[in-house]
Amino acid sequence: MSEAEATSSRSAWRFARREEEDQPSLREVNASIAVPTSGVWFRRLFAFMGPGYMVSVGYMDPGNWATDLAGGAQFGYTLLFIIMLSNLMAILLQALSARLGIATGRDLAQACRAYYPKQLNFVLWIACELAIIACDLAEVIGTAIALQLLFGIPLVGGALLTALDAFLVLLLMNKGFRYLEAFVIALLIIIFGCFAIQIFVAAPPAGTILHSMFVPSSEIVTNPAMLYIAIGIIGATVMPHNLYLHSSIVQTRAYERTEKGKRDAIKWATMDSTIALMLALFVNAAILIVAAVAFHETGHQDVAEIEDAFKLLSPLLGLSIASILFAVALLASGLNSTVTATLAGQIIMEGFLRLRIPNWARRLLTRGLAIIPVVVVTALYGEKGTGQLLIFSQVVLSMQLPFAVIPLVQFVSSKEKMGSLAIPRAVAVLAWVVAAIILVLNFKLLYDTLFGVG
Repeated sequence: MSEAEATSSRSAWRFARREEEDQPSLREVNASIAVPTSGVWFRRLFAFMGPGYMVSVGYMDPGNWATDLAGGAQFGYTLLFIIMLSNLMAILLQALSARLGIATGRDLAQACRAYYPKQLNFVLWIACELAIIACDLAEVIGTAIALQLLFGIPLVGGALLTALDAFLVLLLMNKGFRYLEAFVIALLIIIFGCFAIQIFVAAPPAGTILHSMFVPSSEIVTNPAMLYIAIGIIGATVMPHNLYLHSSIVQTRAYERTEKGKRDAIKWATMDSTIALMLALFVNAAILIVAAVAFHETGHQDVAEIEDAFKLLSPLLGLSIASILFAVALLASGLNSTVTATLAGQIIMEGFLRLRIPNWARRLLTRGLAIIPVVVVTALYGEKGTGQLLIFSQVVLSMQLPFAVIPLVQFVSSKEKMGSLAIPRAVAVLAWVVAAIILVLNFKLLYDTLFGVG
């Protein structure tokens, strides 16, 4: 046997070993949800509905609220175009994430472990863990603020109470993955309903909204302050852990593991995530629109903090429960994000390290790491400090984004890894363009935040 043949044989053996070692992602619920192979199209779509809604949670978490509030209060409806643009980017990337999981049977973390060197995988794992902690940080702050606004619980007490959600997630997981999805969707309906009522009362001009959403203003680029918030909106939109999460939870469906079955699954999973992300578009747009009507048009352009928005919404909109609805939606958003962060943390640890620890232990560990800085900063600097901490969490997420987007686009573009299910060249070009735009804007946001620009 020649040296080249020997090398090829060893490479094939190593690849086969990796194939053997890989366990299904979230194996306790893998292929646990039945999918009908015939019948009306709605039944098949319904079987795949769930993962997209769980992913959409990350696009309306407390980290998004600050940028949407500031954008609406300062610049009215102008930045609706940016919300629409960022949502379209998210739809593409999440569709690619679902495709990777279905086509390869691996989530993004497992794919990185299979195809990248050990040293690079270690770096990717550390970056992912930092992102999970940063995401948890935003959830703790958002939930604690909501508890304070609704029930007068001090921020420190609210932050400590968030540790209890670990047991809620465990209870739902033990009942079955559909129960977890139902919980998430129920909270999403609450968020949607709260903002639908506020939009109805605010009665914004429909023509202006549609024009702002589909026709960009040159001022977005020429006005430095507007550009800064626009970058913040895009930077807070695509959550890196969502790309790991989606590639795993689409595999909970018991679709046929054949090429035909996978193609069918990709179609329905893409439809599921697209519909769900349109809900996220409504919520983010609604936050900005309500801020535009209540604050920008009444001379309160300086409103950027969640607490300030809560105090002013009811009197400015003329609806006594407007502020309560706002806080209830924030609480639902924080609770919902708990589920996705928990699952993403499990997926990342199992995928990169093949390490399994009890879910309750992992949840309490990451939640504890998020609660500690909230308690310390609140004690030292008060409420203003938590606002800065929320911004810091988004910066950390922005720093981690390249470690998720680049591998994802690289994998789904490769015929070697995806076979006939690799994305077409035109889609690959578009995906790389979207990745480049997001990365450049995130790096600019990071630079501006660190050096006080804007």
